[in-house]
Amino acid sequence: QVQLVESGGGLVQAGGSLRLSCAASGLTFSSYAMGWFRVAPGKEREFVTTINWSGAITYYADSVKGRFTISRDNAKQMVHLQMNSLNPEDTAVYYCAARTQGAIATRRLDYEYWGQGTQVTVSS
Repeated sequence: QVQLVESGGGLVQAGGSLRLSCAASGLTFSSYAMGWFRVAPGKEREFVTTINWSGAITYYADSVKGRFTISRDNAKQMVHLQMNSLNPEDTAVYYCAARTQGAIATRRLDYEYWGQGTQVTVSS
């Protein structure tokens, strides 16, 4: 049974930083691409970033480029999202996702497995 468990969310002031983590189990983690999506209040789920199976290729939404960094540790079956220069528009529930294909993807339907999400709130 595949499980993705996010952690690291919380309340932070604008300009601050948070590091989200996603622990994966029940899958051959090193062959999966991973992604982060978010759902802001009253909005659709949107793509944030993705990383390929090896960690060599990443891709970011324009809204977070230069501020967020995705990374992975295949030995520990973890993926991380370092978020810097946070602003109130980043307030959302952040979801970790895994896709069986190892290549990056930006569409939610490309991901087969999802975590339960972690809340990030940025105060102004």
